[in-house]
Amino acid sequence: MKSIEVLRTWLCDCEENDMLKESLRRRQLLEMGLRALAGGGVATSGMVNSALAAGFRSPNDRPGIALIGAGGRGLALAQQAGQFGNITAICDADLQHAAEAQKRFGEKIPICQDYREVLERKDVDVVINATPDHWHTIINVAALRAGKDVYTEKPLTLTFEEGVILRRVVQETGGIVQVGTQQRSEAHFRLACQLVRSGWIGTLKQVVVWLPFWNTKGGPFPPQPVPPHLNWDLYQGQAPERPYHPMRTHFNFRWWFEYAGGIITDWGQHHLDIAYWGADLEQSGPLEVEARGFFPNRGAPDCFNNPDRFVAHIQFPGPIEMWFLVARDEKYLQSAKQGDISPEEDRALFAGVPAEIAAESRNGILFIGDSGRIFVNRGGAYGKPVEDFKAKPDVSLKVALPVSDDHMGNFFQAVASRQQPICTVDVAHRVITTSHLANIAMRLGRKIRWDPAREEILDDKEAASWLRRPQRLPYVLEA
Repeated sequence: MKSIEVLRTWLCDCEENDMLKESLRRRQLLEMGLRALAGGGVATSGMVNSALAAGFRSPNDRPGIALIGAGGRGLALAQQAGQFGNITAICDADLQHAAEAQKRFGEKIPICQDYREVLERKDVDVVINATPDHWHTIINVAALRAGKDVYTEKPLTLTFEEGVILRRVVQETGGIVQVGTQQRSEAHFRLACQLVRSGWIGTLKQVVVWLPFWNTKGGPFPPQPVPPHLNWDLYQGQAPERPYHPMRTHFNFRWWFEYAGGIITDWGQHHLDIAYWGADLEQSGPLEVEARGFFPNRGAPDCFNNPDRFVAHIQFPGPIEMWFLVARDEKYLQSAKQGDISPEEDRALFAGVPAEIAAESRNGILFIGDSGRIFVNRGGAYGKPVEDFKAKPDVSLKVALPVSDDHMGNFFQAVASRQQPICTVDVAHRVITTSHLANIAMRLGRKIRWDPAREEILDDKEAASWLRRPQRLPYVLEA
């Protein structure tokens, strides 16, 4: 934890930057209160909650929170964050969304469309970034450089290059960033990973990651007039300019490659994060990635252009084999029944995938060792090793992973202590890189070889060029 003396030194060195100075003063106040409460030790998330609720009644003692991206997910995150601080600004390119959030959290809270106005405010210490994927990194970098800490929604980045830049800015600024892969803050996910890493399934050989199915058959969506409450140019940001249609915005942005990586990155960041945690791959990455995808609109213009079905076969050091694919759940079967994919196309997509894996209807993560297996998803952790461990409550595990039981609380604990949160940019970047590589391999139709130490694609210049994207002016990420 950064000491108070260090913070004082920073404040003296930052006279020319009033915004950063004010942010650091407010962090100092919060840290002093928590240290007093915890006797100088590191506070738990429960301590943070009770401290802010009971011990810090003055507005100056609670961090100011800006919500950027006030859609459904943003509202939920702001509700959680409001336990630990005061919402002092709301921003959304869609003023209707911003106004709805204002009604919920306070009619006097200022609203705006441009995130840069928020970052200039001295009463903002923390940013909740719940924007579409193509805005995540640009806003996160700008917030960190403005002296703010950030809770950012997943996926962390739109491209691999964005992750490299964001990681460097975190190191340069010392800012706190919590990535919204909240499964790390659920006890049964942590238990599954601890059991795997403690050898309860023997030597780990294979990991299977199934994602839920989201149907992306839709369109064409012809141009429509831009509503007056939406800044369409700002909403598009760095993405290529396209005519407006409401199906390009809000929840459905995920199904357009211009703004997102589809289900492969959207839910991929969640479940791959647990796979990496359990397999002890957080500072590593894949060696080879092969992938196939099915695009239900078959390239038709003005239609969703991300796939809704995919299969990736990935090799990791260990050696550990991974199958990464969409689950054959009820929505998948209904889509197939409606003719969105033919039986021949379905068989071709899953060719070579073991039958048990291809037929699975649940989304989640399966760890397979040479003496056991564990399956975990949001419903719970399952398998004989889990049952055996629960039957022996006094048995300790060889590997103890960091504990967080409240993802937002863990973030504010980190803001106060200046220690790292449970989901860091460094690890989240490694995780989402696997999704980015799967997308590249799928779209190019060939195997990608990756050097996880140097973080580069080997012997394929065209594939390497996909690690970044052209950015539309003036919405360019400054490296």
